[in-house]
Amino acid sequence: MIRSSRILPALLLAAGMAVGPILAPPPAYAADEAGADAVAEKYAALLERDYVYPETGKRYAAAIRAGIAAGRYKALSGPALGEAIDADVNAVAPDGHLRLRAPEAAGVPAAAAAAPGGAAPVRRPPKVPVEQAGWIAPGIAFIRFNVFPQDAAVTTAAAKFMADHADAKAIIFDIRTHNGGGLDQMDVIFPWLFAEPTRLVTMATRASVDARGGSPIDGLASMRMAKGDAGMVAREHWATPNADTRLRDAKVYVLTSGASASAAEHFSLAMKHTGRGTLVGAPTAGANHFGTGEDLGGGYGAFIPVGRTYDPGTGKDWEGEGVLPDIAVAPADALVRVLTDLGVAPAEAKTLSDAHMPSWPMERRKPRGAR
Repeated sequence: MIRSSRILPALLLAAGMAVGPILAPPPAYAADEAGADAVAEKYAALLERDYVYPETGKRYAAAIRAGIAAGRYKALSGPALGEAIDADVNAVAPDGHLRLRAPEAAGVPAAAAAAPGGAAPVRRPPKVPVEQAGWIAPGIAFIRFNVFPQDAAVTTAAAKFMADHADAKAIIFDIRTHNGGGLDQMDVIFPWLFAEPTRLVTMATRASVDARGGSPIDGLASMRMAKGDAGMVAREHWATPNADTRLRDAKVYVLTSGASASAAEHFSLAMKHTGRGTLVGAPTAGANHFGTGEDLGGGYGAFIPVGRTYDPGTGKDWEGEGVLPDIAVAPADALVRVLTDLGVAPAEAKTLSDAHMPSWPMERRKPRGAR
């Protein structure tokens, strides 16, 4: 994982659901001028010091400090404060991971507190890391990942899935509702799929962050040092084959959507760049930058992007644009397309797709505070 204990909570934070427009804070919050400005200033200082692109980090900091000087944050707290700061940051340059996490009002979820009239958000069952793993049709294995978590049990389950389905003629990875995480599960999947050591993607951390031991990918066994751009420390993510050759020629499909974010996009680019997997669905979320979570005090937190992941051949990352599918179809139709391509009858493919439809949204999330 991308130094799991340091990066995962932040990536999950960044993948949270969007909330409503800026409103006055609910009565459960006590407006605290010094507290609001202190939270904003700490966020500004961290972005200025650590953001992956130094000049952009300075511009973010300047925008937040202008907000402090203008008194825009003084009467705000809770989600309303986060909404206001996010709006100022996104006005400088959108970033798919920049999102200030606000504390919840007494017993009221942040999304509900910020929604018009305090309306409750849509309630869904808790999102679990892995769903519906197994044989979806003869010779065809299926697994849905909603997140790549810091969880040894999930890593073990991913490894077991690969071993249990090592005789598959095709594997379908459904990441249409996958919001991020780290590398742990990827690093037990990839060794089954490649016949020789293979460079997957390159990850570059801001050099000043790396120098003080702040890189979330330093020390990972699947990483190799590489030559990078000035001011950055580059490492390449590699797949090292295991001894079992049964899946080397299996077809691999990856189902994508606008909700496939961060580590899900890393997985997608690795499959696409190497030509090992076929991406089917919609462009992914466009949230590229990796980083760490930071405590801003008062129950507030933020994700600070300190690096970027990119195609080692082109140098291009997916920020804003997303990873483009090889076969573009509506995400809801992606599984039908794959199953029919694999020889399943259309009617049966539709029935199987309906039975394996994700319960979470598959649309790209609008950044909170975006104007």
